[in-house]
Amino acid sequence: MRKTLHFNRNGKFKIVQFTDTEFCTPDDEELQMKAMMRRILEAEQPDLVVYTGDVISSNKSPNPIQAFKDAVSVPEDMQIPWAAVFGNHDSEAADMTREQLHNLQLAHRFCYAQPDPPNVQGAGNYALEILDEQQQPAAALYFLDSGSYSPLEHLRVGFYDWIRRSQIAWYTDTSYRLTARNGGAPLPSLGFFHIPLPEYNDIWDFSVCYGQKLDKYCCAPWINTGFFAAMMEMGDIMGTFVGHDHGNDFWGTLHGIRLCYGRTTRNAYLDQPFPTGARVIQLTEGLRSFDTWLHLEDGSVIHEQPAHQPEGRRLQT
Repeated sequence: MRKTLHFNRNGKFKIVQFTDTEFCTPDDEELQMKAMMRRILEAEQPDLVVYTGDVISSNKSPNPIQAFKDAVSVPEDMQIPWAAVFGNHDSEAADMTREQLHNLQLAHRFCYAQPDPPNVQGAGNYALEILDEQQQPAAALYFLDSGSYSPLEHLRVGFYDWIRRSQIAWYTDTSYRLTARNGGAPLPSLGFFHIPLPEYNDIWDFSVCYGQKLDKYCCAPWINTGFFAAMMEMGDIMGTFVGHDHGNDFWGTLHGIRLCYGRTTRNAYLDQPFPTGARVIQLTEGLRSFDTWLHLEDGSVIHEQPAHQPEGRRLQT
């Protein structure tokens, strides 16, 4: 039987985003992280949990398969639908590929991810529909594999990977199909992947943003393959959600699309306090908008993040 997602009786659909959990070896820190994840899910009662990459730190783990099972054990045990995309740390171990990880998540009872489409770069590219009371698609969620490390690093072209052209073609084809089925109106949609787009640097430097940027840079790829332009052209994705940069939790709007960071679920590796937690996203049926807030490890909920005024950009020397 095909798994389906639905707006609830109040016309809401809530997502909890966990990011950069980097499970590797069972210890006190991981036990505390799992306890925090459970508290957040008990409080928020989401309809879906999304892991936006670096679910595990495979090269640090003696058993990456068990590490992944540990990472997703909380929503799995609580019988909450969940799905994941992968980051650069997920497949660093020589004996753990992204394809193996994607097959592993598909084997879980409460995982709602889908098998990969043919001839598309990466592992973990899929779309999920959210149905209304009449069992018709009322919103969509896109999940993309943003890769790991630059395939052109030997030419000194960047360090991190990027969303490839075959993935963009898959996204636009899927969006065209869903739009046509919806009478020509794009479905309100969200996008989830791990590595931020280059536009994340643009919104921090040139737009008003809300939240913190404690990492020196947004570690985006040096190559811009045009995924943001594709989202603009299709007119369906209202916001994107990434991880990767543990000290960033800001969001900003570019040409009507909100580019959002999650809140790291594991230690941010900073020299200053930065409580871990999750980002929460809520859709309302029939509206082309969404609400989002942070839920932190101490139980505090942050709806209004501090504003950051644009400072421009200095030339790199």
